[in-house]
Amino acid sequence: MIEVRVPDEQEGTKAVVRAWLKQVGETVAENDPLVELETDKVTQEVPAPAAGVLLEILLDTDAEAVPGALLARIETDGSTAVRAEPVEALSFSSSVQKEEQPFDKLRANGDIETRLSPSVRRACLQHGIDPARIDGTGRNGRVTREDVDRAVASATVVSVGEPATAQPRAFSAQDIPHDRMRLAIAENMVRAVSEAPHVTALFEADFSAIAAHKAAMAAKGVKLSYTAYIVKAAAEAMAVAPAINGRWEKDRIAVSPTIDIGVGTALGEKGLVVPVVRNAGALSLEQIGAKLHDLTRRAREGKLERSDVSGGSFTISNHGVSGSLLASPIILHQGQAAILGVGKLEKRVVVREIGGQDAILVRPMAYVTLTIDHRVVDGHQTNAWLSRFVEILESRQQP
Repeated sequence: MIEVRVPDEQEGTKAVVRAWLKQVGETVAENDPLVELETDKVTQEVPAPAAGVLLEILLDTDAEAVPGALLARIETDGSTAVRAEPVEALSFSSSVQKEEQPFDKLRANGDIETRLSPSVRRACLQHGIDPARIDGTGRNGRVTREDVDRAVASATVVSVGEPATAQPRAFSAQDIPHDRMRLAIAENMVRAVSEAPHVTALFEADFSAIAAHKAAMAAKGVKLSYTAYIVKAAAEAMAVAPAINGRWEKDRIAVSPTIDIGVGTALGEKGLVVPVVRNAGALSLEQIGAKLHDLTRRAREGKLERSDVSGGSFTISNHGVSGSLLASPIILHQGQAAILGVGKLEKRVVVREIGGQDAILVRPMAYVTLTIDHRVVDGHQTNAWLSRFVEILESRQQP
């Protein structure tokens, strides 16, 4: 008998069982997707560690999945009888026979009903939705709970046995049902502002030198984003205020030995994720650029691993890419003491001294904020860090 457990690499992130992809009694092959776990950052499929028969499911849909928790057991030779058949992991029991009947119509279409996870089946029954009319985005076209949520929100699906004009009963067309990521974000926001006293400092940065360097690198065939320069400058600025790269502990301020910078990446209506550029202090500008490109691409394709979004020691919110001039992001991660916010880059009139005379110039400028956990650092370190960060941006030498 083989045990299936929740992966240990969670870094304190709360996970729940989103959906079982196999049912008790089913034969599974090694590395077959077995169950979906979801956190506020990613959805992860846990594969079967061995071939055999799924003997028991220990954590049902929506159960909290802490690192190392026992999810299921697999009988490797398939000879042992099934000993436990949780209702949520099997077909509906006689107590919901009346609700199950509409799904009989789906059996004529093949194995649609048997491919639905318990969470999806329950949601379809709750909202009177015909899953056969939903385009599945899961593996091999499987309908996921997120597919059902989107169908309910858009009010475009059709109930089983009802006219094509029928609308979902539980939500109006304007309602947006909470998905797991939105609920987790809400929980983290409340926890963050209640536990850490937030203070924000505001500076302004001239991106003229960065813009010139970026153009020169592009001419050489090296394409870099402004975010790559921001990550590099943030890593270098840690030298003047190391506690910015630390975290609050009951008996000390623990400074991280490496500078692991998370970069907020928007996923449209799905919220955002924060992939981490690990050991950014030891990477060149070009290496940071390549790493960012890879992480951003995989984030938007939904292909990030749990390790890609865990373990950051500092976070950057480049909110300016969506048009925001000024913001003071919240420190969402308990293991961090600060978060940098970078506003929209725009041309503004500034006064500079040239040859001993004041001159009015037009420069590409952006507001930058550093929000800190005031338990960890004070205004002196905050301003020292921001001063150095801006200095690095503004003094970038041409390649």
